[in-house]
Amino acid sequence: MTAALNLLKDLSLAECSPAKVIIGDITYIRLRGGKFCYLAVWQDKVTRRIIGWSLAREMTAELVISALQKAIRKGLIKASAIVHSDRGSQYASTGFRYLLQENAFRQSMSGKGNCYDNAQAESFFSGFKAELIEGGVFEDIEQARSEIFSYIEGYYNRVRLHSSLGYKSPMEFEMELKTKNGGMIDSFLSKKT
Repeated sequence: MTAALNLLKDLSLAECSPAKVIIGDITYIRLRGGKFCYLAVWQDKVTRRIIGWSLAREMTAELVISALQKAIRKGLIKASAIVHSDRGSQYASTGFRYLLQENAFRQSMSGKGNCYDNAQAESFFSGFKAELIEGGVFEDIEQARSEIFSYIEGYYNRVRLHSSLGYKSPMEFEMELKTKNGGMIDSFLSKKT
């Protein structure tokens, strides 16, 4: 497997705008009877919005491809966007890399053995598990899918406040960026550096 460079290390402010830097990761979800399913998400680095997600019984390349295709179909990723992940085999697969190439996205991967390079995705999963699962399990994958949908689409993206976004939800922050002039984006980004 050939790893992609970590493009987030030297990211300029001009490149860090909504729909231009996307971060992804996978986590396991416990099911009754000691079984698991797997959740892949893609998150906008600037707005924190989960723009694509997929749930499956196996942790395959198709899991991350499906989640990214949802974001693409919704028009939530701009051309030449950076798509960042860890070095998992799903992200190095031929199918995933073809999808990136087909959409003119630039692949970026965390440094070897460095989970801090993908800290934003790790942070999402930490909050997700604390707020939704709370140490419990789902009865089956269908219940997991239904509750994850409600959490991501109904709560996290629309309601959950983030201190890093000025105590706004991801969608509220995104809408504010769209309706105000470009100066707000520059002001926000200058506070982050």
